[in-house]
Amino acid sequence: MNILFITDLYPVKDCEKTTPRTLLNFVKEWENSGHNVDVIKPNFILNSFLRGKPFYKTGQYGKVLNINYWTPFWFNIKNKMPPLKKYDLVIAHMPSGILFADKLGLPFVAGVHNSDLEVLTNPLYKFHFRKRLKAVLDNAKAIACRSYVIKDKLDKMFPEFSDKTFSAPSGINKKIIRSDFRPLNRGKIKVLTCANFKKRKNIDKVIEACKGLEGFELTVIGDGKERKNLEKIDKSVKFTGYLSHEEVLAKMRESDVFILPSIGETFGMVYLEAMSQGCITVCTKDDGITGIIKDGQNGFLTLPISNEIRKILLNIKNMDDDRLKTLRYNSLQTIGEYSSDRCADEYLQQIFKIL
Repeated sequence: MNILFITDLYPVKDCEKTTPRTLLNFVKEWENSGHNVDVIKPNFILNSFLRGKPFYKTGQYGKVLNINYWTPFWFNIKNKMPPLKKYDLVIAHMPSGILFADKLGLPFVAGVHNSDLEVLTNPLYKFHFRKRLKAVLDNAKAIACRSYVIKDKLDKMFPEFSDKTFSAPSGINKKIIRSDFRPLNRGKIKVLTCANFKKRKNIDKVIEACKGLEGFELTVIGDGKERKNLEKIDKSVKFTGYLSHEEVLAKMRESDVFILPSIGETFGMVYLEAMSQGCITVCTKDDGITGIIKDGQNGFLTLPISNEIRKILLNIKNMDDDRLKTLRYNSLQTIGEYSSDRCADEYLQQIFKIL
């Protein structure tokens, strides 16, 4: 099958570090299954500079066609494009990708992220973009929500779309999934968090929760403008700075608990990775991978409040061995259902059911 994939959330070159690779992983798995996938990256020029993203001239880079523009919503985007070949399926992600696909006049599937919900709800976008994006979702043949939480929110906003809406979560490489886990060291429970240091990640809440908590040791992976302020909260916390993906996985294998109480997550691959390495994983309630993590069954859900996080940590420490083993076993069973090849195949199967 020939698939055209349209999104700005895609690395033009493999060496890029600032662009998430979650959508690239879908494309790779589809190609591994025998499908041919071409990629168009519609790039807001201003967005590249404001967010410090790599800038590339309009042109073909391997399989990726990068197209730069200032105002994609009002002008004929086809002027910058070579003739398109015939495709069996067109999938577009992110607001810019969805709006771009609609301009092409082709039947398409819309991939909805947290940024789409922001456009649909933020008063700053209400004048034009909300109306435009809503119309485009109406035109879409199917809508793939990147998490169960996003699907629930979209269903409540536009129940008229519910018959063509489904969840399309990411998966991880099944080669990294551990088949066992080490016993919990109740004398010194190792807690880990990992993120870019942005306010919405709520790293400060994790540090405050662990501060002065006897029998816990916190390690923080990542960096950013907030680092100095975070380091001031508790001098005993270990800050590693940025680490490679392999180094992060190694730290996860050494840890007992992974916590990231961030808000506004589209999905959160880091949670799946932590689960795959045997960590008891804690995420924010009604955000990110809520729906995959079920509170008290295969992990924990928390409010992004330090006292609530502290309660969960103490609960973990006081859990009896049988309950702890059951929870960690359930976590490994869950992660087995979210391998990248399985999730990519399910994505296409959901589309076929609707179409």
